[in-house]
Amino acid sequence: MGLRDLVIEAKKMGFLIVNVVTNGTFPIDLPEADLILLSLDGDRERHNAIRGDTYDTIMENIKKATADNICFYMAVNQMNQGAIRDVCQTAKDTPHVRAVSFNFHTPYPDTKDLALSREEKAACCEVIRQMMREGAPVFNLKSAFPYLIDNTFPTPCHQCVVIENGKVSTCGRCIEVPGLCEQCGYFFVAEYSLLFHGNIKIILEMLRTYLKYI
Repeated sequence: MGLRDLVIEAKKMGFLIVNVVTNGTFPIDLPEADLILLSLDGDRERHNAIRGDTYDTIMENIKKATADNICFYMAVNQMNQGAIRDVCQTAKDTPHVRAVSFNFHTPYPDTKDLALSREEKAACCEVIRQMMREGAPVFNLKSAFPYLIDNTFPTPCHQCVVIENGKVSTCGRCIEVPGLCEQCGYFFVAEYSLLFHGNIKIILEMLRTYLKYI
């Protein structure tokens, strides 16, 4: 059984939305997935500095993709914070790409130097807002930005569950590192946490955004 078979099986089981996360270095043939979240961490220079010489391979695979269900997935850090506008524009101009979604770097052990300050997060959110005003297809919720900037959203998010090698973890591996939840940079964690805590602005904006991009 391959990945495509798993997506099809998940749909048959009743999952309403099935997304797949990839680094994009293999051919993209998953038309049944609602979204393919593909890691693109900047323009060619900055992406390659972070992820190795993979940018051209990724763009070629996108060109040959079998469906228009790709969403760029950018982790913003000290190395690439100046490339948000580039990635938004690439998402807007590239066939088969439906949207772009952002995260801030979560400072796991040995990566703290890549984390952004509060002021840098605020500046990045303003760039994202501006790109949204200019028509960039951003798959994030503006209402969550203040909570992400100040890390004031409820953590951990109990609706986010990771299963790996038979082990079930609430909200991924962050919960196992003391103090890391309080520095979480995952936009979707903030969005879902606020959603399930009844934030009306988040609920309304999520409905509009998901109907638009999924």
